[in-house]
Amino acid sequence: MSSRPDAPDETALVEALKRGDDDAWVSVIRDLGGRLLAVARRFVRGDDEAEDVVQEAFLQAYKNIDRFEGGSRLSTWMHRIVVNAALMRIRKKSRTKEVSIEDLLPRYKDDGHRVEVGEAWTERGEDVAMREELRRTVRDAIDRLPENYRNVLLLRDIEQLDTAETAEILDISVNATKTRLHRARLALRELLDPHMQGDAA
Repeated sequence: MSSRPDAPDETALVEALKRGDDDAWVSVIRDLGGRLLAVARRFVRGDDEAEDVVQEAFLQAYKNIDRFEGGSRLSTWMHRIVVNAALMRIRKKSRTKEVSIEDLLPRYKDDGHRVEVGEAWTERGEDVAMREELRRTVRDAIDRLPENYRNVLLLRDIEQLDTAETAEILDISVNATKTRLHRARLALRELLDPHMQGDAA
């Protein structure tokens, strides 16, 4: 179905959704389905599981649309539902063993210098980053982060949501979001360091 030139604004769309307008729901699925599927894929493995998450999310949205009060964008509300559906699914399954975030962060001496300073990531490492095997390495490293940090990293750096939207979806403060993101990035770099350092010249 092609996008209608006279598509209603969000307020009118939400009113139609609350009336149970099938065309309005089709419009939402068409407009947000792809983006929400991409979100689900960041959290779960496999297209089938991601599709199940999105389907569950749309069913929850359909049942709870009357609770949507317009305090945020409809897409943000749907994102939160997808993330929550994905997280609930993840918690029911065994995942890669997580380690403490403290074990993943760089260590510093009393004088402020790092205990261990890895080599700078080289051009060779940056080139390798484009390869599929490193993508898997990055994803595996992200999976090792504690859930609270992993989720912030996925939403901010992978899904590229802004800080306020990420905070809203995860129901935490903006400051907490910034702190977790900073620590998650540091931890991820530590995990990836051995894979990103090039051979010595």
